[in-house]
Formats: sequence, C-alpha cells, structure tokens
Amino acid sequence: MPIHILGIRHHGVGSAKNVREQLKLLQPDMILVEGPPEITDTLQRIGHPDLKPPVSVMVYNTENPKQSVFYPFAEYSPEWVAAAYAHQNNIPLRAIDLPAAIGFQMANDEIKEASEAAENPNEPLENEEVLEPMEGIVVRDPLHYLADIAGFSSGSQFWEHYFEKQHFPLHPTEHFEAVTMAMTALRDEQIPSVLEKENHYREAYMRELMRKAQNELYQNIVVVCGAWHAPALLDLDKTAKADSKILKSLPKTKIKTMATWIPWTNKRLSLTSGYGAGIESPGWAEHLWKTPHEYDLRWLTKVASVFRKKQVDISTAHVIEASRLAESLAALRQQANPNLGELNEAVLAVMCMGDGIMLNLVREELIVGKKLGKVPDDVPKVPLQGDFERTLKSLRLPLTANAKQYDLDLRNENDLQRSIFLHRLELLGMTWPKRADSRSKGTFRESWTLEWEPEMMISLIEKAYLGNTIEIATQQVVIQQLETETSVGNIALLIQRAIPAELFGVMELLLTKLNDLATLSSDVIDLMTAYPPLVQISRYGNVRKTDLSLMQGLVERLIIRICIGLPNACYGLDDANADKMFIKIGQVNEAVLLTDIAETSAVWLETLKKLLEKTGISPLIVGCTCRLLLDAQHLSDEEANRHLSYSLSIANTPTDVAAWLEGFLRGSGMILIYDHKLWNLVYQWVASLTPEIFMELLPILRRTFSKFEYAERRQIGEKAKKGQIVDTNTNITTSFSLLDTERAEQILPVLKMLMGNV
Repeated sequence: MPIHILGIRHHGVGSAKNVREQLKLLQPDMILVEGPPEITDTLQRIGHPDLKPPVSVMVYNTENPKQSVFYPFAEYSPEWVAAAYAHQNNIPLRAIDLPAAIGFQMANDEIKEASEAAENPNEPLENEEVLEPMEGIVVRDPLHYLADIAGFSSGSQFWEHYFEKQHFPLHPTEHFEAVTMAMTALRDEQIPSVLEKENHYREAYMRELMRKAQNELYQNIVVVCGAWHAPALLDLDKTAKADSKILKSLPKTKIKTMATWIPWTNKRLSLTSGYGAGIESPGWAEHLWKTPHEYDLRWLTKVASVFRKKQVDISTAHVIEASRLAESLAALRQQANPNLGELNEAVLAVMCMGDGIMLNLVREELIVGKKLGKVPDDVPKVPLQGDFERTLKSLRLPLTANAKQYDLDLRNENDLQRSIFLHRLELLGMTWPKRADSRSKGTFRESWTLEWEPEMMISLIEKAYLGNTIEIATQQVVIQQLETETSVGNIALLIQRAIPAELFGVMELLLTKLNDLATLSSDVIDLMTAYPPLVQISRYGNVRKTDLSLMQGLVERLIIRICIGLPNACYGLDDANADKMFIKIGQVNEAVLLTDIAETSAVWLETLKKLLEKTGISPLIVGCTCRLLLDAQHLSDEEANRHLSYSLSIANTPTDVAAWLEGFLRGSGMILIYDHKLWNLVYQWVASLTPEIFMELLPILRRTFSKFEYAERRQIGEKAKKGQIVDTNTNITTSFSLLDTERAEQILPVLKMLMGNV
C-alpha cells in the first residue's frame, strides 16, 4: 500500500501549490496532516463557506485554558489546501501529530522537575539522563548548513529560492523528492535540530498512526508534514518495534482538551509576532497565491491604490516606471522575475522618492496586511464564548485586526448597550476594549478603542467557569473581589465600575459592604479615596436611568466623617504623606463642588478653614487649603491678606515658603497674573533669597511652574520683566499689557450685529 510523503514548509506558497497539484495527480483515498489528533474533527469544517482564513485551531486544557496551543492556517497553508481537497472530494482526513494533552502533561512535568531541582540542587532527578556536551556544535536551523554551501545568508532564503520561488520549475513529484533528499542528507549527517527531543516522540507517534491507517486498508495514503519529518516517515516496518518502546515511555495524562476555531490575523502569521513557523510577509504570500502570473505589475497597482487612499499623488506612470526598475533589478541579480525585495526597492525609489516612512505604510497595509479571518457561528465553543459572539453581532461590534475607535452617545439605545457590554468586558479583565479620550466632556459621551488579538480568546475562555453569559460571569468576578476586600475606597471604585456595567444583581451587596466598612473605618485617607467615586456615580443617574437614592445618604455620612477626622489626619505629616494628602484634599474638594449641596459645601469649607489655624500642618497642605478657600470666596480680604503675608514672610524658612507656594499655585497660575498683591509678595520673597538658597529651592519652584499652561507661563514671564506692580488697586494688569487696541476695535461691529445692536 503506497504512502506518499509530501514535505512542506508551513504557510509556504510554493509548497501549497505543489501539494494542490500532487493531490490531483495522486488522487488519494486518505490524507494525513501534521497536527494533534484533537483537531481532526475541527479540520472537517475546512470548506465551510463561513470559515475564512486566516483562522486558527485553538486547543486548550479545559481545566486550565491558559495552557493552550494554536494551529494557524492561511489560504495558502499546505495543510489547509490538503484539507480543502479532502472536503471537496469526500476523502477522510486525520491529524497525526503527538496529542496536545500529552504535550501539556510533558510541559507540566518539566515545570515540576525544574521546581524540584531548584529546591534540591544537589539531588539528581529520577531517571535523569546525563548528556555529554558536544564541543563546537551550535544547534541552529538545519537548513542553514545547506544555505552556507549555496551562498545564502539563512536557511529561510535557501528554502525560498529552491523550493518556494520555483526559479527552476519541477514537476510536483520531483519537487517533493528533492525536498526529501535534502532533508535526508541533513539527517544522515546527524545535524541536530532545536526540537530534537520533542521530534523523537512526535515522529514515533506519526508513524504509529500511519500504520493504523494502513491496517484500515486504505490503498493510497498521502501525508502532508513539515519537511524535516519527511525522511523519518518513510520506512514504517523497520521502526515499528522501536516506536512501540518510545510510545510506552510517554507520560500518562488525564488532561481533557477542547478544540475550536478562532479568528486569526495576518500580523499574527508574521515572524515579527514571535510565531515560530511565521513568514515575513503574509500579505505578499496571499498575493502570490492568488496571482500566478504578472504578479509584479498587479502588486504595484495595489501599492498605488494604498498611496492614493492616503491622498498621495501616484500616477500610472509611477506604476510603469517602478515595474521597469524592478524587472531591471531582477535581471541584474539573475532572477527570472522580481521578488518582493526588488519591488520594494522600486517602490522606494519611484513612488516614495526615497522616503522610508512611506514604504512602512506599504509594509503595514500590504506586505503584512490587516486581514482578520472569520469563523462560523456553529463551531463548538464554551457557552460564555458563544454569548460573547452573539452579543457582538447584535450590537454590530465586529472584531477587527486594526484599532478602531467608537464614540458612544449614551442617549442612543444601541450605544448605551454597547457601553454596558464594554464595561462588563473591562471588569472581566478583557483587554480588547480600551478607554479613549472622549471629544465631549458630557457624561453622555464615551470613547473606546477596540483592537482584537487572537490571544484574547484565552482570557475569555478561562472565565467560562464563572457563568454562561457575560453578565453572570462579570457579576461573579465582582462578588469574588468583594469577598476579600476591606478597603472602603476600593469598594467605592468597584461600585463606580459596576454602575455603568449595569450589574444591579450585585449592587445591594456592594452598598451593604460599603456601608458596613464606612461605619467602622477610622482611616480618613480611605474615606477620602471613596468619596469622589461615589459622587461621580451620581452623574450616571439621568443617562443610565439607575436608582441611586440609596447612595445619597451614604455620601452625606461619608463627608461628615471626613470633615471630623481631617484636621487630625493632616497633623505632623512628612513631605511624602503631605503630598498624598494634598492630592486627596483636591479630589474631595472637586467632588464637593460636583454635589452642589450648600450644606455639604459649608461643612467642608469650615473644615478647610480649621486647617489654616491649626499648627503642625505641612505648608504644602496649608497653601492648598488657602487657595481652595480663596477660590470659594470663603476668606475675607483681610483674612486673605493676613495669611498671604504671614506665609510669604521672610521670617519663614525658604523651604516652608516654597512648599506653601507649591500648594497654593499647583494647578493654575492665573492668580499670579491677576492678583497684584500676591504677585508683589511673591516677587519680594524671591528677591530676598540668597543665590545659594535660590538654587536649592529651584527644583521645587520649577516643578510648580511646569504644571502651568504655556500661555500662563508666558504671561507670568512678561509680568516678571516689569517687576513689582505699583498700582495694586485694580484687578486688571495694565503695566505689561500686549493689547492692540486698534485690532481689538475691529471686532466691535461684528459683536454688535450678533447681539442685535445692543
């Protein structure tokens, strides 16, 4: 019974074309492909109209989905071509590599052995084989040895030249004979492979399954496998006894696996993604597969189209000249046709005018490409994965290989449901949705950036034990976090995230836990951390139509507890803790302003006023407090002048004055521009410093002023040129004004027209 071994390169276009032609010639009654037996049933779906490459079979440990392995396929993958042929001709197809479950068990055993070796470095492992090092032998790609002889810089280039490009066209049968001869020569010389130990088991298992197919009386069997394995699969009779011994040494395993199709991307097929069997240019490979002749001119036409979409002027003449240059370069290099290298050089010279950045656009859009595969809805999958994909379809959120931003208007029902879904995925730990800066500051606007990576499916599948739907799984994640959480602030943040996700099923648990902890907590910092998120939550009330009446009483009690404990919490803080308290006070102040409740504001401002009079408070906090009270107009002119004069007095140490200024000015320098009295006090204080002290304080002052807007820094600089302001009775800076009165008057007629000649 003949067995035909077709040695290929994974994702090799030339290999795929030869496999297609050889299958037509051989007309087999059984096809065996490299891959774990767990994917055999999954491969039967190749040929389904809704299964569009690039896609991948994902095999994972059902108890630990993070332990998984991917088997990607492109339209030009030889295994895909073989499976498609089997589907079209109703031929049995099987995968014959080492089972993934055994591979997972071997990986677990290696981790366990490594851990035991680390704990007992002097004790040898059981059944440990001691191998003598081979001096002068460097383990590398076996093809590299042939490449050295033929004058190529890498084994990949050698393979491309002789077996993929087909500069010397061979009959498919001769092609596979040449591949087997090359690999046999390397293996006869005992050239080591990087995966030598693993291949030892894999090839024994492949041969065993090939014998099984023979015993089932298939008459014409074709095996499609990696070229390196081809010689090892030729003589099944001689190796039967040895294979039996090898297979008995494989570890026993109870690991259960599941296989499913998932979408893949061109980017993940490329070598730059870290994929061991990847190729340098998936987009170019697809072009070669679909365009058997005149591929240079058609490729250049695609390049021109990409540039035109980016508003770059590219004419037909550019395409013609680039084609001529590529053909000339190929002739100089004694090649029958231009390769991608010649085409890229021609594009760079003719279309990009030598600009490498423009060529990067071609590399991103065409050479690699942004293609994303598609998987049928009815493929086997865990319930959570199914709910995820159904929700994507109902909300019209397609998975895309390139980043796409969605600006959501929460007043629109579909956008609101999208927001709820994305917030739930964020709580689940999915990295697919990422927050983006919204163009609008309104609470009814949200922006998200979505960019799909195939590995994200692992993150989803490993959450399958939490529930069958995204909503139930997200609720379970929140409950698990709640069980171990003891911080009021963290629970408040969790509530803030749960509200937009509409996890109302756990809201009562969250509020109860928050109320219990807040009642018992004496940690003012923790309470201050909790307060802003709880106030922010109230902003979702109108848009998301959520009942937040239970929250109001909790928020009011929280601010009272903060105000009672704040003065003592600020006493005696070092610089680092004072800075943290400074940030917390600012956040709570913003939250108080957001509530817009007069009673709450009054209590808060009175608490801040107590900090001004209390001794032992860091100047940084005092400066911050003074600024907040001044902005709220809660200080009289006399009180403000007294505090400013005292704080900037030369009787204080320079470091204290610098810290007070940082607290007072951080966030905005406008007060220095418009308040001449404060300006003069600051100016006099700076003038009183000795050069040594000034240089010592310079980093603090630079840190403070660097936070100002550019326009503020420019105006402060202009004001500094004029020195002290003599007229301090006006609130308008006139001594350094750059106002052009003549130009300003030109706007008056337009203003009169807009305002109705008022």
